[in-house]
Amino acid sequence: MTWIFLAGAIVSEVAATLSLRMASQGGGNKKFTAVITGYLTAFVFLTLALGGGVALGVAYGIWAASGIALTALASRVLFKEPLTKVMGLGIGLIVSGVLLIELGAAH
Repeated sequence: MTWIFLAGAIVSEVAATLSLRMASQGGGNKKFTAVITGYLTAFVFLTLALGGGVALGVAYGIWAASGIALTALASRVLFKEPLTKVMGLGIGLIVSGVLLIELGAAH
Protein backbone atom coordinates (compact mmCIF):
# COMPACT_ATOMS: atom_id res chain seq x y z
CA MET A 1 0.00 0.00 0.00
CA THR A 2 2.92 2.35 0.68
CA TRP A 3 3.96 2.26 -2.96
CA ILE A 4 0.42 3.18 -3.99
CA PHE A 5 0.65 6.19 -1.67
CA LEU A 6 3.95 7.15 -3.28
CA ALA A 7 2.40 6.81 -6.75
CA GLY A 8 -0.48 9.00 -5.58
CA ALA A 9 2.01 11.62 -4.40
CA ILE A 10 3.74 11.59 -7.79
CA VAL A 11 0.52 11.85 -9.80
CA SER A 12 -0.83 14.61 -7.55
CA GLU A 13 2.39 16.63 -7.77
CA VAL A 14 2.55 16.33 -11.56
CA ALA A 15 -1.12 17.32 -11.88
CA ALA A 16 -0.52 20.33 -9.61
CA THR A 17 2.51 21.42 -11.62
CA LEU A 18 0.63 21.11 -14.92
CA SER A 19 -2.26 23.05 -13.38
CA LEU A 20 0.21 25.74 -12.34
CA ARG A 21 1.28 26.09 -15.97
CA MET A 22 -2.37 26.40 -17.04
CA ALA A 23 -3.17 28.87 -14.26
CA SER A 24 -0.23 31.04 -15.29
CA GLN A 25 -1.91 31.42 -18.68
CA GLY A 26 -4.95 33.08 -17.12
CA GLY A 27 -6.88 30.15 -15.77
CA GLY A 28 -8.49 32.02 -12.90
CA ASN A 29 -9.18 30.95 -9.33
CA LYS A 30 -10.44 27.48 -10.27
CA LYS A 31 -7.03 26.47 -11.64
CA PHE A 32 -5.20 27.94 -8.64
CA THR A 33 -7.46 25.82 -6.44
CA ALA A 34 -6.35 22.77 -8.45
CA VAL A 35 -2.71 23.77 -7.88
CA ILE A 36 -3.10 24.10 -4.12
CA THR A 37 -5.21 20.94 -3.83
CA GLY A 38 -2.73 18.96 -5.94
CA TYR A 39 0.30 19.96 -3.89
CA LEU A 40 -1.48 19.37 -0.56
CA THR A 41 -2.64 15.96 -1.77
CA ALA A 42 0.90 15.12 -2.89
CA PHE A 43 2.29 15.92 0.56
CA VAL A 44 -0.43 13.91 2.29
CA PHE A 45 0.32 10.88 0.11
CA LEU A 46 4.07 11.32 0.61
CA THR A 47 3.52 11.46 4.38
CA LEU A 48 1.47 8.26 4.22
CA ALA A 49 4.18 6.52 2.19
CA LEU A 50 6.84 7.57 4.69
CA GLY A 51 4.62 6.50 7.58
CA GLY A 52 4.20 3.13 5.89
CA GLY A 53 7.93 2.49 6.00
CA VAL A 54 9.38 3.77 2.74
CA ALA A 55 12.80 5.27 3.47
CA LEU A 56 12.95 9.04 3.09
CA GLY A 57 15.81 9.03 0.58
CA VAL A 58 14.13 6.41 -1.56
CA ALA A 59 10.68 8.04 -1.41
CA TYR A 60 11.94 11.54 -2.12
CA GLY A 61 14.26 10.36 -4.89
CA ILE A 62 11.53 8.44 -6.67
CA TRP A 63 8.97 11.22 -6.10
CA ALA A 64 11.20 14.01 -7.37
CA ALA A 65 12.74 12.13 -10.29
CA SER A 66 9.46 10.68 -11.49
CA GLY A 67 7.83 14.08 -11.18
CA ILE A 68 10.50 15.70 -13.33
CA ALA A 69 10.33 13.03 -16.02
CA LEU A 70 6.52 12.85 -16.14
CA THR A 71 6.17 16.65 -16.15
CA ALA A 72 8.59 16.96 -19.05
CA LEU A 73 6.71 14.30 -21.04
CA ALA A 74 3.27 15.72 -20.22
CA SER A 75 4.44 19.25 -21.08
CA ARG A 76 5.46 18.01 -24.49
CA VAL A 77 2.03 16.51 -25.10
CA LEU A 78 -0.15 19.18 -23.49
CA PHE A 79 1.77 22.39 -24.17
CA LYS A 80 3.90 21.43 -27.20
CA GLU A 81 7.05 22.26 -25.25
CA PRO A 82 10.34 20.99 -26.68
CA LEU A 83 11.63 17.55 -25.78
CA THR A 84 15.07 17.22 -27.33
CA LYS A 85 17.31 14.18 -27.53
CA VAL A 86 19.47 15.64 -24.78
CA MET A 87 16.38 16.06 -22.58
CA GLY A 88 15.41 12.45 -23.36
CA LEU A 89 18.89 11.36 -22.31
CA GLY A 90 18.43 13.31 -19.09
CA ILE A 91 15.14 11.54 -18.42
CA GLY A 92 16.87 8.22 -19.04
CA LEU A 93 19.58 9.17 -16.55
CA ILE A 94 16.92 10.14 -14.01
CA VAL A 95 15.26 6.73 -14.41
CA SER A 96 18.65 5.02 -14.07
CA GLY A 97 19.42 7.04 -10.95
CA VAL A 98 16.11 6.12 -9.33
CA LEU A 99 16.74 2.45 -10.06
CA LEU A 100 20.20 2.69 -8.50
CA ILE A 101 18.76 4.38 -5.41
CA GLU A 102 16.18 1.62 -5.08
CA LEU A 103 18.78 -1.12 -5.55
CA GLY A 104 21.09 0.56 -3.04
CA ALA A 105 18.31 0.78 -0.46
CA ALA A 106 17.65 -2.96 -0.80
CA HIS A 107 21.14 -3.77 0.52
